[in-house]
Amino acid sequence: MLSYKNHSEKIEQIKNGTLSLRENVLYFINEIKANKDINAFNFLFEDCLLDANRVEEKIKSGTSGKLAGMVIAIKDVISIKDKPLTCSSKMLENFTALYDAFVIKKIIEEDAIIIGKTNCDEFAMGSSNENSFFGAVKNPVNKSKVPGGSSGGSAAAVAAGLCDTSLGTDTGGSIRQPASFTGIYGLKPTYGRVSRFGLTAFASSFDSIGPFANNSYDLSLLLEVLSGHDEKDSTSSPLPVPQFSKIKNDTDTIKRIGIPKEYFGEGLQREIRESINNLISQLKENGFEIKEISLPHSEFTIATYYILTTAEASSNLARYDGAKYGYRSKESNNLENLYRNSRSEGFGDEVKRRIMLGTYVLSSGYYDAYYKKAQKVRRMIQKDFIDAFEEVDLILTPTSPYTAFDIGAKISHPMEMYLGDIYTTSANLAGIPGINIPHGFDEQNMPIGIQFLANQFKEENLVAIANYINELKK
Repeated sequence: MLSYKNHSEKIEQIKNGTLSLRENVLYFINEIKANKDINAFNFLFEDCLLDANRVEEKIKSGTSGKLAGMVIAIKDVISIKDKPLTCSSKMLENFTALYDAFVIKKIIEEDAIIIGKTNCDEFAMGSSNENSFFGAVKNPVNKSKVPGGSSGGSAAAVAAGLCDTSLGTDTGGSIRQPASFTGIYGLKPTYGRVSRFGLTAFASSFDSIGPFANNSYDLSLLLEVLSGHDEKDSTSSPLPVPQFSKIKNDTDTIKRIGIPKEYFGEGLQREIRESINNLISQLKENGFEIKEISLPHSEFTIATYYILTTAEASSNLARYDGAKYGYRSKESNNLENLYRNSRSEGFGDEVKRRIMLGTYVLSSGYYDAYYKKAQKVRRMIQKDFIDAFEEVDLILTPTSPYTAFDIGAKISHPMEMYLGDIYTTSANLAGIPGINIPHGFDEQNMPIGIQFLANQFKEENLVAIANYINELKK
């Protein structure tokens, strides 16, 4: 069993000799093996035990980095040199990464220990983690339920106590929704806050890398390390990075909280609505100004999101053609058949569905009607948030319209699955940061998550409100 609540406590225990980092890492390795049925990991790196010995010496000598001894799992769409990079797809089943992603370099420099690569929806496309070549991930809270997607393996690993923290990616809610389903913290940074160099692209103008954790301190510390400018990513922001881990529960700058009326209509699970209403009452009692706001173009977010992301996906995934790397069909006698057969056999159903959608909206005769119009609507959605943040400091919403559902319940109804992203996709369209904070359970004892959204590059407000809500729970 783990004897520490957060990374700060873990460091203290290693320093005073009550915790052996090697034994701690070995504990996680054994737990991953004992919980194989959750299917959270695609690959386990047992050689990380060697890193444990080196890092423990650095901790005791006072020369270690910010993340020293933090055991981290990495979503299998992020590149780690000389390790598998499969994106949970048959297409990249045998591919080995050639370089480290920017975020991997950052966490290694700060002496984190990488324990393995986590399962996910294929090429990060999905909301349940059932679209993986390696099989579905189970929710550790209730193994008959999905953990959410696409970063379901990363969320399940943290929730099941198989690592301290993990990295996921969020293109339309793929960090926040699985965090909600598994009862942990998950944060999607502002677009550009964290470099995408070394991230396998799904939709390049939407993708963000972010952290999962069981507590807000570890979440903020990992975010602090991940953030910063990278000259290899042209979209990477040069803005200075706040010391997120030093932020307490000071709410002087976040007294005005907006409640978007469009987010509380039909289809929202009763227990989630009640959980949010209870929190609103507590916030009012503690001096917060709660203000109803409008995000008038919310009804167009799902359509806009799926037009633009599938268009970008169809372009990004064109490189997987069986010619240079990845899966190559053996049943091809000419170049055209090689392309067709390799892509037909190498991609799963959901990825093929999105490639076809994206190719359609980019095709001659439909580009203006769909893609170009969706870009204009995206700008209108961004303007909604710009206007809203003139009135409020944070926006409070549900993370998902429902708690975790049964495995297999929605897999044959892709439209129903897509509609479940109604509360998360807007943040990616607008490029703003969002956080999931666990807040109670429903009648089936499944976790409820609530979402806070902040203005661009205001992640410190999300950290502050998470810390504040922690204090309210005590």
